[in-house]
Amino acid sequence: MASLTVAARSRADLQPGFVLHTYPFSESSLIADIFVRGAGRIVMVAKGARRPRSNVRGLLVSFQPVAVAWTGKGEVRTLTRIEWVGGMPLPRGENLLCGFYLNELLLRTIARDDPHDSLFEHYAHALDDLARGALPAPVLRSFEKRLLQELGYAMTLTATVDGEAVEPDGLYTYVPERGALAITRERDNIMRVHGKTLLDLHDDDFTDSRTQLEAKQLMRHLINHRLDDRPLLSRQVFRDMQSP
Repeated sequence: MASLTVAARSRADLQPGFVLHTYPFSESSLIADIFVRGAGRIVMVAKGARRPRSNVRGLLVSFQPVAVAWTGKGEVRTLTRIEWVGGMPLPRGENLLCGFYLNELLLRTIARDDPHDSLFEHYAHALDDLARGALPAPVLRSFEKRLLQELGYAMTLTATVDGEAVEPDGLYTYVPERGALAITRERDNIMRVHGKTLLDLHDDDFTDSRTQLEAKQLMRHLINHRLDDRPLLSRQVFRDMQSP
């Protein structure tokens, strides 16, 4: 018989993870949503974490690698141990907001107890890039593309739905459930993207300014579709901070 996944066990030893979000559960405890390698997104109650002298509370912070152990099989497990794995610089300024955006994407798109080890590694690399001051646009676009792939919506960027090669100078729209379609005449109220943008996105090449703008619009279009057009709080916070 195949062994149980980490998420399915009633007791799990220390596993690498990142805290995505916490909120109060009682006067003394916290609920922590943690992305765990080998287990996926696990919700745990951290008993006593809100007490002033708790050592746990200081470890339940986002963007820092930790190792966690837990017990239980229900929707909410019990955190039994958490350890600091190694310091990672915190993202700063705009990159910090981008980190919260990544966390919200994971919270809103991946199911509980569904391991995504490849996505876990991409997330860790994205956080490291943001913490080191990388330009946020390439980091976000690459992560969004891989997130969609993990969810079963891998993007076809080098060919149209008709099997024709995408031309750099061509103009296309992208239908979420189908793929790229060539635009043969002017039409209102559709998302437009140049072929070069699709090809650059395929190659993770964001050196072109038009590619950066169109790739952002395209990925927002596709992410919104996956979220049924429900707004992301992190996007609104970013817009509010940019408002005069």
